[in-house]
Amino acid sequence: MLWNSTAKGEIFVIDDDVATREALATALGEAGYRTVCFADGTALLSQLRAQAPACVLLEVRLPDRDGLDILKKLRAENCAAPIFITSATANIAMAVEAIHGGAYDVIEKPFSGREAVERIEAAIEEFSQTDNALPDIRLHFPGGVPFTRREREVLGRIAIGETNKEAARKLGLSARTIEGYRAKIMKKVGARNAAELLRRVLSQPYTA
Repeated sequence: MLWNSTAKGEIFVIDDDVATREALATALGEAGYRTVCFADGTALLSQLRAQAPACVLLEVRLPDRDGLDILKKLRAENCAAPIFITSATANIAMAVEAIHGGAYDVIEKPFSGREAVERIEAAIEEFSQTDNALPDIRLHFPGGVPFTRREREVLGRIAIGETNKEAARKLGLSARTIEGYRAKIMKKVGARNAAELLRRVLSQPYTA
């Protein structure tokens, strides 16, 4: 792994090409980010359990495993950061699969450090604004089962009026998965419909 000492935010970069890793680390360091670079997916997934990055750049073709498989794993482990897929052989089919898998966007190689920084900062800003817009959700109800972190995220999306598809896009999940979470949330709260659900969870004082 390669670190720099700045602390604007942590960016995880996974790429088996040394020159690409070093160029990104330099550009991101100059922009004020702490960069953590990995050569393989196993190291990235291990580090993710200890740190929460502001953004992830993930090469689609890696020696140990497919980048899109790692993308799915990141989303399964609730990585809340925007994830960019990078590739020198990007095509429409791959881009569609990446977006459906939860990627924020695809960056085609070769790319400039400035371009990468601009797109990363825009993604981080979008995610930050979205998170700030979510209402506080009560996590505990007397005699009830507390919401999980993911259930609270889904409920927050419901509360601001997002559709299942919109919530799925923001959380890197499928619309069907969102529907499943909605059903679990309704059952925990004992609500018969969405209006009743929101009345109950938003009318109570927030507790973490």
